[in-house]
Amino acid sequence: MSQTLNASTLLAVPMAPLVGAALAGILGTSFGGNVIGRRLSHTFTILGVLVAFLLSAMTLRSVAMDGARFNETLYQWMVVGGLKMEVGFLIDGLTAMMMCVVTFVSLMVHIYTIGYMEEDEGYNRFFSYISLFTFAMLMLVMSNNFLQLFFGWEAVGLVSYLLIGFWFTKPSAVFANMKAFLVNRVGDFGFILGIGLIAAYANTLSYAETFAKVGELAKIGFPGTDWMLVTVICICLFIGAMGKSAQFPLHVWLPDSMEGPTPISALIHAATMVTAGIFMVARMSPLFELSDTALNFILVIGAITALFMGFLGIIQNDIKRVVAYSTLSQLGYMTVALGASAYSVAVFHLMTHAFFKALLFLGAGSVIIGMHHNQDIRWMGNVRKYMPITWITSLLGSLALIGTPFFAGFFSKDSIIEAVGESHLPGAGFAHFAVLAGVFVTAFYSFRMYFLVFHGKERYDQNPDAHHAHFSDEEPDHQPHDGHHGHDDHGHGHDAHGHHEPHESPWVVTAPLLLLAVPSVVIGFWAIQPLLFGDFLKDAIFVNGELHHSMEALKEEFHGPVQMALHGFLGAPFWLSLAGVVSAWYMYLVNPRVPAAIKRAAQPIYTLLENKYYMDWFNENVLARGARLLGTGLWKGGDQAVIDGAFVNGSARSVGWVAGIVRWFQTGYIYHYAFAMIVGVFVLMTWFVWWPGR
Repeated sequence: MSQTLNASTLLAVPMAPLVGAALAGILGTSFGGNVIGRRLSHTFTILGVLVAFLLSAMTLRSVAMDGARFNETLYQWMVVGGLKMEVGFLIDGLTAMMMCVVTFVSLMVHIYTIGYMEEDEGYNRFFSYISLFTFAMLMLVMSNNFLQLFFGWEAVGLVSYLLIGFWFTKPSAVFANMKAFLVNRVGDFGFILGIGLIAAYANTLSYAETFAKVGELAKIGFPGTDWMLVTVICICLFIGAMGKSAQFPLHVWLPDSMEGPTPISALIHAATMVTAGIFMVARMSPLFELSDTALNFILVIGAITALFMGFLGIIQNDIKRVVAYSTLSQLGYMTVALGASAYSVAVFHLMTHAFFKALLFLGAGSVIIGMHHNQDIRWMGNVRKYMPITWITSLLGSLALIGTPFFAGFFSKDSIIEAVGESHLPGAGFAHFAVLAGVFVTAFYSFRMYFLVFHGKERYDQNPDAHHAHFSDEEPDHQPHDGHHGHDDHGHGHDAHGHHEPHESPWVVTAPLLLLAVPSVVIGFWAIQPLLFGDFLKDAIFVNGELHHSMEALKEEFHGPVQMALHGFLGAPFWLSLAGVVSAWYMYLVNPRVPAAIKRAAQPIYTLLENKYYMDWFNENVLARGARLLGTGLWKGGDQAVIDGAFVNGSARSVGWVAGIVRWFQTGYIYHYAFAMIVGVFVLMTWFVWWPGR
């Protein structure tokens, strides 16, 4: 172990946000008597995340430049039958990169929140939650054992429940956070089964000890089946990832998470929670490399998510929901890369996506503020005239998202498409088609939103809901909420009809946009060589090159980021994305009648997309209703009829019936008892005399 990393410094990384969360959550709320005000609350939490980011950056430098590593136990909780339950850190290239991504994006969200939540009564509570969220994610990515991984895994789920339902007097927010919590429990059930199988057969919860035994695990069959144990373990672990990283069909919670305030939408979708599943599978690469069945399952699920969730983004009119469905689609791309054994490409796209997706979400929030809490892109237009910083940063984020050459998203997304094309798995053909078609879909819905918001005719004065301008931006039914009155007009002018003109957001909102725009443009160019083809992730990710050739093929074709970007202008993904941009431009700026005509001609498809493939209907009317019927049947048939009726009340009635008969023989007269004894003796004598087997 290198001496440049020490336990105390590493421990300070997650503890700094935890201390900030505790100070704001206890002393800054009514729970602790509101001892500190808003300024101190956001100062403590921002300072905590800033300390975590600086220490993470120092750790990344030591890992990258000096080859520093750390894998030690910090605290042993208990030992049960030789199974050690510990708290410890594993710091390598993968962890160091994740630490920096999580803390930097969280820092930007914290600063942004000062402006976005300035008039919300839950200001201090919100800062406490997002800082606690950062702590939970850091504990997850820094863990060196499955117990701590599961703790961080569940902690991010719990805090996301609090954040999605932050406005807890709003029914739709309560429904959304409960939905997220329950759907994630489905995935987590599979996740804990996978961990349990590892504990049972490897007799350890340590990553290193588990990976040392993969050869033994690969030879064990799953009892009672023809399946290999490692395949079952990997599929169970991936089911957990399907919940956290919102893969089909456990994706349904993510769009509804928009019920939370915009800053937490950015944090959940960019750097925390949804990336946990991708990180976990990459970390478990030595296990997944043993099962082509599990990898093919991952590949197909990711392809379905990448393409079909992208289709849903085309018909969305809420600016945040367009970006939310974009997240679902991009998570599908990362999952496809995992299935193709291109784990480093998946985490590379995770990193680039974190920056430009946080930028797009915070940009959407800035637009919402500037448009006086209108979220419907149909009632915007020409916003670039009033919000130049938000406009240019959103354009850069959109260009990165669609994979424009030289932008961050290009290097990671193009690598995914190439890796899938080189995969030999049965589902690779479908996956390659899905990720290629997804390029056009992504470009279309991204620039549909961009053109409707920032270009074209000004339509904000035609908004039929304009009279609700002062209600919360998160209120689709325009109901006021929990004291969140939104931002005032800040003295900005009105037009002749009394409508509010858009205005640029304050510096605490625009500064994070500018800071996030930089890595959204340059980070892919700078990082592709060390992450994919260098030694940065060599001891964090394992690929069996003899069986899975995707990364070797990518390495042979890579001749530097400049040549890759220049060659990108000739590739199919660039022309598909260009076709998507041009189609959006023509349909929404040049000839707006085309979308309406397409909608009329393809009404059944539009209805299918509008109902989100009826997944919510199926969950609510089949699964939930079936569960309620089953629960009612077990309650009335099992609990009331069998347990209470037959066993509890039935046994009492039987005792009462027997007692009712017996009590007639309890007269209290001695001669009655003597007569009964004589009769008994007579019966016994008769039985033994006439018994056939005497």
